[in-house]
Amino acid sequence: MDHQGEDALREPAHRVSPRAVGYWRLTAAIGTLVTWAVLVAALLLWPDRPGWAVALGVGLALAAVVRPALMPDLRYRWHRWEVTPTAVHTRAGWITVEQRIAPISRVQTVDSSQTGLMRLFGLRSITVTTASSAGPLVVECLDEQVADRVVADLTRITGQASGDAT
Repeated sequence: MDHQGEDALREPAHRVSPRAVGYWRLTAAIGTLVTWAVLVAALLLWPDRPGWAVALGVGLALAAVVRPALMPDLRYRWHRWEVTPTAVHTRAGWITVEQRIAPISRVQTVDSSQTGLMRLFGLRSITVTTASSAGPLVVECLDEQVADRVVADLTRITGQASGDAT
């Protein structure tokens, strides 16, 4: 099968909000602090720890620092989304890449959500539920205004689609 021809699947057109990088960096840094707290507690509560445990702890501590430094930029580079009159298309992941396409006729619900930290960054996520056993499509970290517009557009488009979304 020729994947270079006109039938090749193209990547979704839109990136998430650039502010998602700061949001992901902050959430990863919080995870780093939790990891370090657990490691310090283990260090204090396990006085006769073996050498392998120390090496493992150092490795975890270093990985916890690298994650907020690298992951947000890579995640921003790879996460994409698009809504057309016929489908919702998402791509997520930078190690394991997942592409999902849901025909508009299969959309059952469109929800938006916003955590407290997302609110600080002016971000919102959209969840598109379909009749698929693979679960919903999620578009993370859109600007609030973009998310509102996409929800309104999807509501309008799905209201015009024929079929029962099952």
